[in-house]
Amino acid sequence: MSPTDQSAVRLRPEIIALPAYRQGKAAAASAFKLSSNENPFGPLPGVIAAVGAETAYNRYPDASASVLRERLAARYGCSPDEVHVGSGSVALLSQLILAAAGPGDEVVYSWRSFEAYPSLVTVAGATSVQVPNRPDHGHDLAAMAAAITDRTRVVIVCSPNNPTGTIVRAAEFEAFMASVPSTLLVILDEAYAEFVTDPDAVSGISLLGRYPNLVVLRTFSKAYGLAGLRVGYGLGPVAILDAARATAIPLSVTGVASAAAIASLDVDDELMERVRTIGIRRDTIWRALTEQGWNTPAPQGNFIWLPTGAETAAAAEALGAAGLVVRPFPEGIRISIGEEESVDELLRTCQDLVRNLPMGHSARRLG
Repeated sequence: MSPTDQSAVRLRPEIIALPAYRQGKAAAASAFKLSSNENPFGPLPGVIAAVGAETAYNRYPDASASVLRERLAARYGCSPDEVHVGSGSVALLSQLILAAAGPGDEVVYSWRSFEAYPSLVTVAGATSVQVPNRPDHGHDLAAMAAAITDRTRVVIVCSPNNPTGTIVRAAEFEAFMASVPSTLLVILDEAYAEFVTDPDAVSGISLLGRYPNLVVLRTFSKAYGLAGLRVGYGLGPVAILDAARATAIPLSVTGVASAAAIASLDVDDELMERVRTIGIRRDTIWRALTEQGWNTPAPQGNFIWLPTGAETAAAAEALGAAGLVVRPFPEGIRISIGEEESVDELLRTCQDLVRNLPMGHSARRLG
């Protein structure tokens, strides 16, 4: 950075050093965008109509999204005050961390997990404590519990984990909750919960009311296909959600977003049929990859994880050359489940990639 690029204004050094959130790479018109975990299906007609009818752009939206909160409360058997709506579940994560942790405090989470976690913790002024994933790419809840100290204020559990697709099982999560202090805020991030088919997976909805320190996060961005409108929600104790509401940027959930979410709840059966289609496509791809020789965890989100390690850059480049835009991380590649037309090319390219992995590579099942 040249001297002219540096501001004379005194800024927080940890913020200056913080990398900006990196969105999944855009795709050319001829390519498949498999980089952002988006729903490949377009919105249903009823959702489009609801969005089109919301035309009072000159008026502020309902600050609390009260109608949507009432619908969600009725759906989950809780009070509207036990529901908090924000501009995506990541906004709610930010609010909860700000409400609970500050300078000198710690936030514990598994790693690798959702890439926004480190930034959100740093912005709050707190310190991240990253607990390595197990060799099977899942959360090591015992190690996470052991990492809790007197400085810990928040623990984040992501199930299914983004980007590895692994779940936390209900029994291990309940054992974890029994082992942590009841004064510690536990956030169960379930952005991909609707895609889960494993009956042993934890479900935050079933735990509502059992733990006074638990908040469950969900979103309309993934399964409901509203990523472009930004609306998510949290479920949990009123006192914790009130604290999160106090940190929120006012009026951040637009009327259009609320209308689309409500309309999506009205066509829930149709949307969940699409989710089942994506789940079947996901499982078909995973089985084919396993038969090719890939050693990749069983996926439970709307994406697949290839633990390509040092070969990640070359593998992502090869996929991109085949018209498949994916999301590379230092440890591997996340591939969103996209259109049916993308599957054959994805499998053809992955067949070549696994054959070319070095012998003994952890992502390779073949000898």
